[in-house]
Amino acid sequence: MKLLTHNMLTSTIIKGVLKGYPLGITAKKLEIKEAEFNKEFICRMISKVDWSALYSAVTDVGHPDCIPQTLVEDFESNDEFLKKVHHALMEIEIEEGELICPETGRKFTIKNGIPNMLLNEDEV
Repeated sequence: MKLLTHNMLTSTIIKGVLKGYPLGITAKKLEIKEAEFNKEFICRMISKVDWSALYSAVTDVGHPDCIPQTLVEDFESNDEFLKKVHHALMEIEIEEGELICPETGRKFTIKNGIPNMLLNEDEV
């Protein structure tokens, strides 16, 4: 699971959860998979991602130096910064681990890079 995907996931599907974001991460197996850099795509994604959640995610998976804690102001013209964001969003992949609801502590298993967000009947 790419960190871009993680940034879009929430656990509001659980009964009683109001925000459910951002999900915590416990990564048991990470892979770094090279992906082609697309400057325009990354610039568009920066405006869509929650930066503090992305920084929290890279910290959770052990890569806190991957991106700065705050978004760079002139990011559109800063190729070095954009390549770091590309690496964080597109190349760091969680193969095995768990996503954790920040409100309930409910854990969602990640297996073969796929998060299982299915709930038990009593949780909906």
